[in-house]
Amino acid sequence: MTIGRPGPAYRRRMEPVRYGTAAGRRVLLATVLGSSLAFVDATVVNLALPELGRDLDASAAGLQWTVNGYALSLAALVLVGGSLGDRFGRKRIFLAGVAWFALSSLLCGLAPDVGLLVAARILQGVGGALLTPGALAILEASFAPGDRARAIGAWSGLGGIGGALGPFLGGWLLELGSWRYLFLINVPVAVLVLWVAVRHVPESRDPGAARRFDVLGLVTGATGLGGLTYGFTAWPAHGAGHPAVLVPLALGVLGMAAFAAAELRSAHPLVPPEIFRNRAFAGANLVTFLVYAANGGVFFLVVVNLQVVAGYPALAAGLAMLPVTVLMLLLSARGGALGERIGPRLPMTAGPLLCAAALLLMSTIGVHADYLTRVLPAVVLFGLGLALLVAPLTATALGALDDAHAGIASGVNNAVARAAGLLAVAVLPLAAGLGAGSLTEPALLAPVYRDAMLICAGLMVAGAAAAFLTIPGRAPRPAAHHSFCDPASPPVRSRR
Repeated sequence: MTIGRPGPAYRRRMEPVRYGTAAGRRVLLATVLGSSLAFVDATVVNLALPELGRDLDASAAGLQWTVNGYALSLAALVLVGGSLGDRFGRKRIFLAGVAWFALSSLLCGLAPDVGLLVAARILQGVGGALLTPGALAILEASFAPGDRARAIGAWSGLGGIGGALGPFLGGWLLELGSWRYLFLINVPVAVLVLWVAVRHVPESRDPGAARRFDVLGLVTGATGLGGLTYGFTAWPAHGAGHPAVLVPLALGVLGMAAFAAAELRSAHPLVPPEIFRNRAFAGANLVTFLVYAANGGVFFLVVVNLQVVAGYPALAAGLAMLPVTVLMLLLSARGGALGERIGPRLPMTAGPLLCAAALLLMSTIGVHADYLTRVLPAVVLFGLGLALLVAPLTATALGALDDAHAGIASGVNNAVARAAGLLAVAVLPLAAGLGAGSLTEPALLAPVYRDAMLICAGLMVAGAAAAFLTIPGRAPRPAAHHSFCDPASPPVRSRR
């Protein structure tokens, strides 16, 4: 069977996939496992950095770019992945991304020196950029309209299993004797994803998408996102006035300005400007930026603070946030169903407010903080807020546009979330007063952590306000359904 070509059963089937059916479970399995490859590799590699540095005799900069190379290429190209899926088939691009990710993971596992490892990590990010928006776009285009929020909620919750198991699996693989296993294990998982997706995932695409590709938009958009991400990532190490910060930031600003100009003038834009005239879509992405900026700061600084200030061992600090993952796993699908039933505005307003209250509690975590009385209540409240928020937010961002734009909607939302998190990790310590100081000194970190959590709480409150003002009280009604050019795909919504 050719990759990207649906099997005979899907050529005959003309109905949308329903949640809870065998077909729905197979689509979820492929998208959850595929997404987990990209999600877990974004974080679990951190566990291996000490052993990797000793084995490859890598400098601090080499270790930094082992992490940042992946994040940069993923953030810079995730928009392209969504657009390619709309044009050439979401399933086809998803499969290409999974295969690319597997091959680059093999290169990572076999890399003889840190230079080749960084290059392979950059290639991994490219694979992640192809498969990540494709997973969500497949769910949006494949499931029946009434089941989409539940499917996205289940995807979000089940994907959290990878985040929860990542530290355990990474630690176990390191105990087996080599950091290389962290990359090599991706290969058999990717093969399983390819096998399930080729057989059971329906194809969908935008039948009106131009086959000519917006090369200028691709170059300027990637330059803008890459420059900004690089500059803000380098800021803590070099300071604001260093050429390594100023030059990429200037390049990033110019790139984003050129990208906006190119999209306005292009006959076949990578990101159609008219999608931002949709108030719900624009509002959902504003909420995404504010909320995920706060999330980026929380998941970075809380773990550091627990180790440096509160004195927790590294493993205990990493597991301290596990209740968030558990609550997301248990409640995200219900959060999606609630948003479908009562409309997304209320859960998208209440969720960030709960998170803001949790962050006020987290800001008080200090020296010798007891986990059960000082940390756990804040973590549980934060998890409840995210479980209420994330599925309706994602469903609104994707559902505000018609199915023809499902890939680009997913790509935009992913790019906004990842850019927000990357910028927050770089900027928050500076904004909270650390400057070029060290995050490993308890006396310096304690006040910076407290102020950073208060800033994150403010971002959550701003996200709640943005949701209340821009998100509709009821989810948009699905438009009429039509079968388009690919008879193997389920019916997709016509253009509004």
